[in-house]
Amino acid sequence: MFGNMADMMGLMGKMKDLQSRMKEAQDELEVITQTAESGGGMVKATVNGQKELIGLELDKDLINPDDKEMLQDLIVAAVNKAFENIEPKIKEHLQKATDGVLPNIPGLDLGGFMK
Repeated sequence: MFGNMADMMGLMGKMKDLQSRMKEAQDELEVITQTAESGGGMVKATVNGQKELIGLELDKDLINPDDKEMLQDLIVAAVNKAFENIEPKIKEHLQKATDGVLPNIPGLDLGGFMK
């Protein structure tokens, strides 16, 4: 009878620890960054692990009002590439943050715990 209660208390403690670690890990994602480029480096986009665009650099030769659509396409391409490239860094960071708290479950994606 008391064994089950102790197991339940232990599980509750692990969940609180997991919640605390996840909060801390989410806060730390702000400093994880990824930069990607398009147009041969003429457009550079930088994102952070909280999936925010934090920087955008444009080569001055690209700024041409007559070719606005090309610039827009290059910006979208660079931003999307940066977001795609940061995903593995986010996953690795969250896995390290929960190491030892959760069992290693194949296919468990902790990205859903983010804001």
